[in-house]
Amino acid sequence: MSAEYTIRRQLFAVLHTNFFLEDAQGKQIGYCRQKAFKLKEDIRIFTDESMQDERIAIKARNIIDFGAAYDVHDSRTNKKLGALKRKGWASMLRDTWIVMDEYDNEVGKIEEDSPTMALLRRFLSNLIPQSFHLVDDSGEELAKFQQNFNPFLYRLKVTVEDDCHLPAMLVLSAGLLLAAVEGRQK
Repeated sequence: MSAEYTIRRQLFAVLHTNFFLEDAQGKQIGYCRQKAFKLKEDIRIFTDESMQDERIAIKARNIIDFGAAYDVHDSRTNKKLGALKRKGWASMLRDTWIVMDEYDNEVGKIEEDSPTMALLRRFLSNLIPQSFHLVDDSGEELAKFQQNFNPFLYRLKVTVEDDCHLPAMLVLSAGLLLAAVEGRQK
């Protein structure tokens, strides 16, 4: 058995992008408002749209960095859960992210499903949904990120395996970061 979540991007927004995190039953478990035109990415996940109860902070380490690293903190405890680093040039053809623990040790990798499909997506962007796999150092799949086919409404299904040893909020933060960066590239 595995846990399933959905990250949904609001259809129309001008100066920001709204993301909704939902559990397998469709119940909202998180909300994020990503501001447009930020030089240094700072993404916050709240429990709901009131933005009163912050759960997670995702902060870029540098200003506009092609191979950016993002630190993920639990806002309630101020504890670092881990970090996610995009492999800059390698991601031109096939999106690849390094997953790190709280001490910046590499503990996994998120990679687009296949080089051929990734290349086709670069030219037929909204026609071929993205799919990513999170694997640990031994190659064991810990989670899967699957974009639903819909050229108008972005939905990313996140499936976390039961034996995933990473914090669930780090995996969900990775999904949100994939959705946010994907949205900025288009």
